[in-house]
Amino acid sequence: MELSLQSLSSRCQVSGREFADGDRVVSFLVRNAPGSGDAEGILRHDVAAEEQGKFEPAGPVVCRWVQIFKPRKAGENPERNLKLTAESLFLALSDPATERTVENERLLQVLAMMLERKRVLRPKGRTGGGAGAKQIYEHAKLKSLHEVTAAELSPEFFLSIQEQLAALVGGGGGGGAAAKTKGEAGGENVPA
Repeated sequence: MELSLQSLSSRCQVSGREFADGDRVVSFLVRNAPGSGDAEGILRHDVAAEEQGKFEPAGPVVCRWVQIFKPRKAGENPERNLKLTAESLFLALSDPATERTVENERLLQVLAMMLERKRVLRPKGRTGGGAGAKQIYEHAKLKSLHEVTAAELSPEFFLSIQEQLAALVGGGGGGGAAAKTKGEAGGENVPA
């Protein structure tokens, strides 16, 4: 899974105000609605945390995360495109500076499974128990450790994340997760 996205914007998409060092920025990945006039795909939108209630996405929100704005260093190319892969999305969402949400945690669980299968992540054990259990992964090249809430891989889990996955990989278009069958939730829509 690869997407071409712009890097973190220097200004709020809602207010147009320039971000200052230390500002809280909410980044949204939004799938363009068919017929919106824009090319179909995933777009990144950066909004000041205090303006996020005014943000009106043009399509379904795939995920969102909050980060602290740091100005670009001298010599950095602000127009350089980033290649967003399952790996870089996992690294962005699992960054300790990124606030965790239930939706993003489920997406992290699926991304971790994908990256473990591709040998990008290595499982290093579990901490805690019950609902608070965490799976620890080590990034094979970076040697960094990442904690992800341990998931029970049940049909209910895949139903809960099916809409996010469909928006991210371009599947689905209609009704909510409740309209899907258990056979569909069993893995057919999970990206490899």
